Amino acid sequence: MKQLIVGLGNPGDEYAGTRHNAGFMILDALAKASNIVFDVNRRYGAIAEMRLKNKQLILLKPYTYMNLSGNAVRYWMQKEKIELQNLLIVLDDLALPFGALRLKSKGNDAGHNGLKSIQETLGTIAYNRLRFGIGNNFRQGGQVDFVLSNFNADELQTLPDRINVAVEAVKSFCLQGVETTMNLYNNK
Repeated sequence: MKQLIVGLGNPGDEYAGTRHNAGFMILDALAKASNIVFDVNRRYGAIAEMRLKNKQLILLKPYTYMNLSGNAVRYWMQKEKIELQNLLIVLDDLALPFGALRLKSKGNDAGHNGLKSIQETLGTIAYNRLRFGIGNNFRQGGQVDFVLSNFNADELQTLPDRINVAVEAVKSFCLQGVETTMNLYNNK
């Protein structure tokens, strides 16, 4: 069974390490732990493929920029014949405290442009998403600058551990499904 795991972010060195690229960071950590590398020359993004027990995972880091993530998701779902329940979107979330995880099987975009694009392109809100908290310590009107900023020194101390927990949550989703993973990892 194939599963498409999509980490949301923006391509380019100027965005590497920013809060908005938490999805890319989590997929990079999963790939590194699995000794696989991304092929950066694929259509709509970087792709890595791996096996996790009896599952075939296709990891996608869209290069369409956040606001057009839906185009990459739709293309790879169609190309690889991925069913909607086997799609997992991994993304940053301002509404969660730094490092908190929240897995949901459906929901609105909550103002996240990547989710908005995916929702519009797929025509549904019923897809799995793993949200990684980036906090919301910014002045009013400073949301864009905040999500495009780097993690602060205190956050960088615990970021690798929190990313590793997110990687384990992705694996759990692939092997045990959304309900079990929600019980194990939400609010952890």
